[in-house]
Amino acid sequence: MGNTFKNYSKEGQKLPMFGIGPYLIYGIAFLKAVVIVLTSYVFKVGILENIWVWIFRIAGGIAIILGIVIWFIGAMRSGMDENITDNKLKTDGIYSWVRNPMYTGCWFIMIGISFMWHNYWMLPIILIDWVIFTIVLKNTEEKWLLDVYGQDYEDYKKRVNRCIPWIPKE
Repeated sequence: MGNTFKNYSKEGQKLPMFGIGPYLIYGIAFLKAVVIVLTSYVFKVGILENIWVWIFRIAGGIAIILGIVIWFIGAMRSGMDENITDNKLKTDGIYSWVRNPMYTGCWFIMIGISFMWHNYWMLPIILIDWVIFTIVLKNTEEKWLLDVYGQDYEDYKKRVNRCIPWIPKE
């Protein structure tokens, strides 16, 4: 991992507090903004009308609320900061439902924002976002976690999804 990130808060801490997160989220948000501007304002393609406007906006509102709740629990109510500074693998609470609740929350918020434009061209972007999350996380934070926690992290990965919350496996 080296000195890629300088956001350590405690002597002996093995993982950065924020990791790749801010770069990843801002990058995906920028991509989404470009697609929204191009499809909805420049080329004006894929814009749905009538009842679809409300279906997409309601779905978007639900996704945004769900994303805020997931992010809040993962970031503010999970005790993750203490686990990072104490070099402990977090696997309980919301982390037993999804390995990356803060990324998942941000992803759901961005899905909701996409839906607010009631544009069917935004639908493939959801899958593209997931692919980007998967590639980046597998090649950064997951490697760091494997280096620090070894088999414990391997076992955790087998039980808990990366970005899609699911009922914990026993």
